[in-house]
Amino acid sequence: MRQRAIMLNIGALLFAVALLAAWQLLADARLLSPIFFPAPSRAIGDLYARLVDGSAWLSIQATAARMLFGWLSASLVGIVLGAAIGCSRLTRDVIEPTLEFIRPLPASAIIPVAILFLGLSNQMSIAVICFGAVWPVLLASVYGFGSVQVRLEEVAAVLGLSRAEFLRKIALPSATPDILSGVRVSLAVSLILAVVTEMQASLPGIGRDIFLAQRNFRSPDLYGGLILLGLIGLGANHALMAVEKRALRWRNAHS
Repeated sequence: MRQRAIMLNIGALLFAVALLAAWQLLADARLLSPIFFPAPSRAIGDLYARLVDGSAWLSIQATAARMLFGWLSASLVGIVLGAAIGCSRLTRDVIEPTLEFIRPLPASAIIPVAILFLGLSNQMSIAVICFGAVWPVLLASVYGFGSVQVRLEEVAAVLGLSRAEFLRKIALPSATPDILSGVRVSLAVSLILAVVTEMQASLPGIGRDIFLAQRNFRSPDLYGGLILLGLIGLGANHALMAVEKRALRWRNAHS
């Protein structure tokens, strides 16, 4: 099993290298416009130079901070609200119609409203990120808490557990796999919205760097920013997968 995983990782790496090599060859042959599609060596070279001189780290820190704060806020709100809806029919009947009205709204559509109330600030960006990233966690939490087996509820009643003890000792562990799946999706949404708000509000970060590079026809910087965003997303996703694997090791042990 381990050998198969290693082979899959090697295959994925070779595929990525092949794409970069094809891009480089097409750029060197001038089959791609150097203005719009610079060679990856130029993009990676400019990104490396920015990392070495330190100019990229402030943008990385700003974008990562907005992403994490927005994601943590969305996760907390989504889990708490999902538990309330999934475990209480009355709460679901009262809240669900309003949520179904709000849920189809694109997160980018509320940026003007957020700017109106919060201005061009980090709080505005975090509020927009929270709004857009809460839905995967909320829906996964509703499903996870709502699918707790009836037998587990009967066991809790026999043991005389209070409602809070039932949620903490039975419902939450049972819903954790679904919650973590929603949290992973929410993390990707948070990164996307962090970049969007930076572009829209001209906040310091990778999003603004990419926008300014596009405005000034600095294509290598633009693609370097995209590569940087991909690396951040990849690293964050793998870190969360490691946390998920550790948190659910009890399920793997019994499978």
